[in-house]
Amino acid sequence: MIAIIDYGMGNLRSVTNAFRRIGADVAVTRDPATIRKAGALVVPGVGAFGKCVDNLKGFGLFDLLKEEIAAGKPYLGICLGMQILLESSEEAPGAEGLGVIKGRVAKFQGAMKIPHMGWNSVDIVRPSPVLEAIPTGSYFYFVHSYYPDPAEDVSATITDYGISFTSSLGKGNIFASQFHPEKSQGIGLKLLRNFVSLCA
Repeated sequence: MIAIIDYGMGNLRSVTNAFRRIGADVAVTRDPATIRKAGALVVPGVGAFGKCVDNLKGFGLFDLLKEEIAAGKPYLGICLGMQILLESSEEAPGAEGLGVIKGRVAKFQGAMKIPHMGWNSVDIVRPSPVLEAIPTGSYFYFVHSYYPDPAEDVSATITDYGISFTSSLGKGNIFASQFHPEKSQGIGLKLLRNFVSLCA
């Protein structure tokens, strides 16, 4: 069973529907016992970094996620679920992320329209089982004003939007994407199937 973490924010319905469409056994939960029993974790999200951290702490999930990730449980973070892996965000000065990836979340600057919204391509720069059979240059759906800026060499894909930024990362049992696979039609479902196969 894959636990989709309910911390009071995010696009839980669309993520849950996408996993169920590919036949995955999922449970939307914030129950610590269920999360500990799960074979993998998915943290989706749309919203603000600081509020996300506050909610995770308020539900007793912040330290639990760190423990489960450290124990090697597969983790898929989507959008905000990716950003909270890092140490901090320009969106919420003073709020500390999970810190399992060194680096920060930065705000787009310059003349490009913010938020970055719509389809954009990803270039694969590091092999990952979650990206198996996904061609470099594939298009995924994005909606965000902030982007991950890791201080480690963990980028799995990069995307150009005024700058080249990390659009997904991989580190051990962690895979996370700034784009939304659940909104990315067939190629997004392929990524989710890869994650489910990895968990099996």
